[in-house]
Amino acid sequence: MKVAMIGTGYVGLVSGACFADLGHHVICVDTDAAKIEKLHRAEIPIYEPGLEDIVARNVEAGRLSFTTDAASAVPSCDAIFICVGTPPREDGDADLSYVYAAAQGIAAHLEGYTVIVDKSTVPVGTGDEVEAIVRKQNPEADFDVASNPEFLREGNAIDDFMQPDRIVIGTNAARAKEVMQALYRPLMLAETPIVHTSRATAEITKYAANAFLAMKVTFINEIADICERVGADVQDVSRGIGLDSRIGTKFLQAGAGFGGSCFPKDTLALTGTARKVGRPTQIVEAVMAANAERKRRMAEKVIAACGDSIEGKTIGVLGVTFKPNTDDMRDAPSLDILPLLQQAGAHIRAYDPEGMGQARKHLKDIEWADDAYGVMPGADALLILTEWNEFRVLDLDRVRRELKAPLMIDLRNIYTPAEMARAGFEYHSVGRETVRPGGLKK
Repeated sequence: MKVAMIGTGYVGLVSGACFADLGHHVICVDTDAAKIEKLHRAEIPIYEPGLEDIVARNVEAGRLSFTTDAASAVPSCDAIFICVGTPPREDGDADLSYVYAAAQGIAAHLEGYTVIVDKSTVPVGTGDEVEAIVRKQNPEADFDVASNPEFLREGNAIDDFMQPDRIVIGTNAARAKEVMQALYRPLMLAETPIVHTSRATAEITKYAANAFLAMKVTFINEIADICERVGADVQDVSRGIGLDSRIGTKFLQAGAGFGGSCFPKDTLALTGTARKVGRPTQIVEAVMAANAERKRRMAEKVIAACGDSIEGKTIGVLGVTFKPNTDDMRDAPSLDILPLLQQAGAHIRAYDPEGMGQARKHLKDIEWADDAYGVMPGADALLILTEWNEFRVLDLDRVRRELKAPLMIDLRNIYTPAEMARAGFEYHSVGRETVRPGGLKK
């Protein structure tokens, strides 16, 4: 089948490359000429494990190409996916201007029956508006609009596309359903569950999924705070409740709060929709407030671990992206925590395996190191903000020698209190007791 992806950001590029790998002919369209030129040079604009290889393989096979010219890409397509950004506006609602502009651009060039697919995360009713825009601009066009929300986790997106938990297809049009089933047929043969539903239901499903996961993250963070006060271990609590099949183990890792391109934006958009229809989401609004407060409290935790003052002290920081295996800095906890530490008088020396290029655009007056050990010499404390694998296997003897004091604040719980005590550290983590060298608890 012939497929066009409008937008070559995270969703469009990953989905386009994966559809090509399933055997379809895919052309990715973007108005950003510089980005398209980079893709022509085999330069991938985002960091996602495995993406460079899958793009190169399918370009070489002739199934994947890139252009800025929608007029040449849209005609004769079986399906056109809208994969543009929907960032939050100042009032919190999703900015749909890019979606509507894409719809207008598609409308002018339609030939033959085409399914226009909203892949972007959009509020309920967006598909209706896209259909109205196309119908107004091209009354003779033969098309249907479907919703096919993405559920790609950054850092694991290729596997999530190729081995999804489910595929949600929102349309009541029989022809559109047939086209979508043909597109996903290779995954259907692998017995991937397909949820066929209405367009509006598909649109709300994506928001509901992310809001629920954000709630799980926030819930376990609050349980972690209780654990610290009563001497319990939040990781054991997570396992104890996660093994309940009704709850599940995923997204029950205590930490510094959620961030990224989806949870903050989608919870905000969902609350906006809920208010508009007169059904405020009290739980989701509480989750948003608690997550904002979480980041402030994590900064306070660092200051307390450093003796209640970080004036003039150097803090070595490992990781600034919102999660490992991505260079994405959108709503990363570091964007709140590090400025708060700087306001309290700390000098920040940081390293991230992939995120420093993006981080430099958002974080100021940071000393950037060339590797993990580069943040440590003479630092008063070591702070772990992102759980990159390379931080899990540090030479702890070297770390202790490099630091001014053997103090580690681990906001991702990648080490155990017992091993850190044996290694001679004062070790602060999340939802667990603090230990000093030899295992003495504070």
